[in-house]
Amino acid sequence: MSGDDEEVGTESSSRKLISKSSDAGHSSKGRHRRRRSNSFDDSPSRGRLKHRRYERSKDYSSDEREYRSTENRRKYHSNRERQSSDEDKGSRKYHSDRQRYKQRHRDHDTKTDRNEEKSDLKSTSTQGAAKDGAAMLAEWRKRKQASGCKAGGAYITPSRLKQMQDKLQDKNSEEYQRLAWERLKKIIGGQINRANVDNIVVVIRTLLSANIIRGKGAFCRSLLQAQAYSPRFSNVYAALVAVVNSKFPSIGELLLRRVINQFKRNFRRQDAAAAVCSCKLIAHLINQNVVHEVLALELLTCMLENPTEESVEMAVEFLRECGAKLTELTPRGMNAVFDRLRSILHESDIRDRVQYMIETIFQIRKDKFAANPPIIEGLDLVEEDDEITHTISLEDEFDNEDLLNVFQFDPDFQKNEEKYEEIRAELLGSDESGDEEEEEDAEAEDESENKTTKIVDMTETNLIAFRRTVYLTIQSSLDFQEAITKLLKMEIKPEFELEMCHMILDCCAQQRTYEKFFGLMAERFCILKKTYMGHFEQMFRDIYSTVHRFELTKLRNTTKMFAHLLYTDAISWTVLSVIKLNEDETTSSGRIFIKILFQELAEYMGLDSLYERIEDTTLQPAFEGLFPRDNPRHTRFSINFFTSIGLGGLTIGLREHLKAFDFSESHSVRVIPVKMFYLRTNQCKFKLKYLFQILTHFISK
Repeated sequence: MSGDDEEVGTESSSRKLISKSSDAGHSSKGRHRRRRSNSFDDSPSRGRLKHRRYERSKDYSSDEREYRSTENRRKYHSNRERQSSDEDKGSRKYHSDRQRYKQRHRDHDTKTDRNEEKSDLKSTSTQGAAKDGAAMLAEWRKRKQASGCKAGGAYITPSRLKQMQDKLQDKNSEEYQRLAWERLKKIIGGQINRANVDNIVVVIRTLLSANIIRGKGAFCRSLLQAQAYSPRFSNVYAALVAVVNSKFPSIGELLLRRVINQFKRNFRRQDAAAAVCSCKLIAHLINQNVVHEVLALELLTCMLENPTEESVEMAVEFLRECGAKLTELTPRGMNAVFDRLRSILHESDIRDRVQYMIETIFQIRKDKFAANPPIIEGLDLVEEDDEITHTISLEDEFDNEDLLNVFQFDPDFQKNEEKYEEIRAELLGSDESGDEEEEEDAEAEDESENKTTKIVDMTETNLIAFRRTVYLTIQSSLDFQEAITKLLKMEIKPEFELEMCHMILDCCAQQRTYEKFFGLMAERFCILKKTYMGHFEQMFRDIYSTVHRFELTKLRNTTKMFAHLLYTDAISWTVLSVIKLNEDETTSSGRIFIKILFQELAEYMGLDSLYERIEDTTLQPAFEGLFPRDNPRHTRFSINFFTSIGLGGLTIGLREHLKAFDFSESHSVRVIPVKMFYLRTNQCKFKLKYLFQILTHFISK
């Protein structure tokens, strides 16, 4: 065997020894394992194993190394996410544990107070057995108030309080006043807690029947607590305060001072939820005109001066509640506030949620706060003359007057109660007067049952509904016959017949071009009933007298419809007597009306038939104004007008009349005095045809 083989054999034997030693170490006791493992670490073969692992790691391909690095990064990020979620769970658990700790602490304080009460009562009973329970309770409460702690004890129902109060004879005693105070607090708190839109009037009467002046501290405290628990009823509580403020302004001012101090405290603490509650109540107090709108601008300036996500959220909620009122009172101030919000939206680095809130308030403003009216129906309880508005600044320092929340002994208790009884009778009225009023109302109702009441609708609600029905019927019909059938089925009342004629004419005038549909409808109604004929004739006279107010499209459509009615003889041609065609009595709109009317008639009838109708002797009174023969100046104007619109053939008779008049004027000297006499005297009753006879007589001589 060579030397190399000897070395290999030595190495293999050493490996066998190492494996045996390791197996023996695992099977032996702990101390031997510890010793042999130490010897194993110090052995040179351990270094060779590490060297081999290093050599194997160098043999990895680049793809495998990249895969391992990617897997490591993924595991790292997943661990980070798991760690952050664990931290969130830990924070939530921390807050919940903290709340449980506070609750246990409060329960412990309550139990401690009760134990102290029992121990104090036991000690007082041992010290002086002669004292009764009421005196000992009063002494213990004094000590409790002196120490600054809250007084605990068992709950006493209002009925039990009333019984205890009735047992006491001396109404000026401290114990009686204390029971009255407890009963007053329960009444005020109970009524505020049950207030809503439906029963707010009953709640107000109950509150005013109690001595709210004595309990104004309890009133403000109960209302602020109820509003903090139920912010969505802020408008109800604001309406309640508005009514009380109109009767007792000092109570409204006290509540304003407290709610402003509450907002300042929450804003400094960055308690966004509590600050938003205070903002909602202040906003609705502004809507009810309890406080001046300057306070709103100060609040918005304070919130948006150094904007944070919480302050911007407060400002948006505040604007949502009272934005409509502020837009009405201070439009320039609202413009400044929204400019500031716009700059915050574009310049500041805020979260998407706050950006969405700002965009939402801009949309609400664009809709004119339609979904957020200042005062909803049922809460507008104070007349404008009775409103009392307080001017309070946010920078002022106020005293909450917390002593009003607790019982205070009143030496003149009975006298003050009598004074408030007078106030209550003045506000609500006594029971006797109420009974008398009820009896009078009952008698009035009995009398009203025997009489028939005639109600006159001055709002024209029925007329508007009728016009809407006629319009929808006309627009939904395929032809005029269907429309007429539907309208006749409505059984139109006589007082609405004229209105239906106006609706047909208005619908025709509103079209872009004239539609024969409306002319046929009007024609059929005139044929069915003469009343409609009279209505359309009167409408023709009224429209010609006010034709200068019409737009060109409406004028054209209306005139074409009347031309159709004249052509079909649906209305009488005598309506044309209202037209006086001369330079002095016509306007440009009137001449356009005449032009369109006769052009349409010529198109319908033909020029010859129209000329025959004009020359009809029975209709001459209707055409005296259109074809005047009393004044050559008017005659020339009429001839020139009809010639300019392409209807000169209608003026043949006028031309012959004018020629005869000019001939007589040029060939006779004697005609001049007659002519001058005729023109200068307004009382002459001769017509032109008689004048022609006179002229002919003179010429023949």
